[in-house]
Amino acid sequence: MTAVLFVVTGADHWTLADGTLHPTGYWAEELATPHRLFREAGFDVTVATPGGVVPTVDAVSLAARSTGGEEHADAIAGYLASIRADLENPVKVEEVDLDAYAAVLYPGGHGPMEDLAVNADSGRLLTTALDSGKPLGVLCHAPAALLAARREDGSWPFAGYRMTGFTNDEEAAAGFADKAKWLVQDRLVELGADFRAAAPFSKHVVADRNLHTGQNPASSEQLARHLIDALNRS
Repeated sequence: MTAVLFVVTGADHWTLADGTLHPTGYWAEELATPHRLFREAGFDVTVATPGGVVPTVDAVSLAARSTGGEEHADAIAGYLASIRADLENPVKVEEVDLDAYAAVLYPGGHGPMEDLAVNADSGRLLTTALDSGKPLGVLCHAPAALLAARREDGSWPFAGYRMTGFTNDEEAAAGFADKAKWLVQDRLVELGADFRAAAPFSKHVVADRNLHTGQNPASSEQLARHLIDALNRS
């Protein structure tokens, strides 16, 4: 069975500008929906985290107000419970053999801003995945992980790529823009990304070569289907 790698944050908090530790982790829908769709399409999914730590789900992402209703929230929670064994036994990012996987997906949540944004092993994996031509998906806050990617000459591999991610306007609406040390959109633009923002919280996916990015949780399904289509074409 063809395997897909999900690289998930191992952080359970996000350090704000004033030093406050805000509880977080991965965003439930951004892991559960793509995971389910890949499995339904016949792909195996492996979860990896920095150091192989068990990932923490952001409790807010399981609330009905965050998922569009109680029924959807229950479905997401139920699916995560059904894959608990996978989530509780992740492989280590630093030991990943990318040759074993046909595609890579990074789900979001604020967690990646704490750990993956500065994780050199993840940065090397992202650079290798980009250069390999394999479908590479990065969702919502997970483009923060792209900040850790560098080539041997110090250049940023993703410079000039069209991409999206959680926007400044969305972070402001969520109440964190004035509390964060930095914002994902700002940092990507500073490094040379061609950032494409849609209306806040609308479904929005941007594809440029083998890089596929989704703006927010609402884009989870669309991004997963983009990657599945790319795999089926290969």
